[in-house]
Amino acid sequence: MADRRLQVFHTVAKVLSFTKAAETLHMTQPAVTFQVKQLEDVFNTRLFDRTHNKITLTEAGRVVYEYADRILDLYEQMNDEVRCMTGDVNGNLQLGASTSIAEYLLPSLLAAFKKEYPEVSIQLQVGNTDTIVSMVENNVIDLGLVEAQVPNKNLEVEICRYDEMVVIVPNDHEYAKRDVLQMTDLKKQPFIRREEGSGSRAVVDIALKEVGMSPSDLNVVMELGSPESIKGAVEAGVGIAIVSRSTLMKELKLNSLTAISLEPKLTRPFSHVRQRQKFRHRAIGELMVFAEEYCRDKARKDGFEVPEKG
Repeated sequence: MADRRLQVFHTVAKVLSFTKAAETLHMTQPAVTFQVKQLEDVFNTRLFDRTHNKITLTEAGRVVYEYADRILDLYEQMNDEVRCMTGDVNGNLQLGASTSIAEYLLPSLLAAFKKEYPEVSIQLQVGNTDTIVSMVENNVIDLGLVEAQVPNKNLEVEICRYDEMVVIVPNDHEYAKRDVLQMTDLKKQPFIRREEGSGSRAVVDIALKEVGMSPSDLNVVMELGSPESIKGAVEAGVGIAIVSRSTLMKELKLNSLTAISLEPKLTRPFSHVRQRQKFRHRAIGELMVFAEEYCRDKARKDGFEVPEKG
């Protein structure tokens, strides 16, 4: 095993937070602090400056971090090469997923993956799209799954499937009998939107711009941080909203909400995101192939668009 102290230090240095590192590593904060202190004792120097609840790397810390990055990457390559020789697929995967994907698509996908590859351990971080992309950029996670365009050209982005965004209204709403709606129809209604940084919100904002509108044209009465809270607010009559059709299977089956397509149809990609130059150990490769086929099959069954393979 790679030196645990080095692994813990490397995680703290990536996120510059003992608390966040403890959450990522599933350790207590005192345990993380202890491991870093042990490494500092080995080098007989401080690796972090700690001031006003903020930490930064010292000059020695930056040197250790650069070497740790390379050492841990080489360890992963060594481990993967040996596992390939034995035919085993195992190891630890650090995944991140935006909220809609984590709540509605990943549970069944990961359950199916674990059934086929039981020796792979998966740790999942959930956040909005901006948060997950930032985790990939900062090497906190091996692979991100997000629901909006990723502007960073230095990242490798592969579309898994396309998803339709629809307007949801209470069943007794004046729009409930409409087959389609225009973006301009939203101006007249109390509107519930996702929080800043959400992929869903970014897609809606782009769609508004394409028809000559802006977010300020909407009568936003509430901003909420998850599809579940938005659906609950719509059911309660607070307003209308735009959400992913893939999040509505339960509500449509129970007939507790009405979903209406937009004209033109509003779609967005679900994508895998990873660093271009980062070593990809075998478990990640197997997961990406598995996820691609799983998503394509599920998209066909659900009647969603399937991307062409590049």
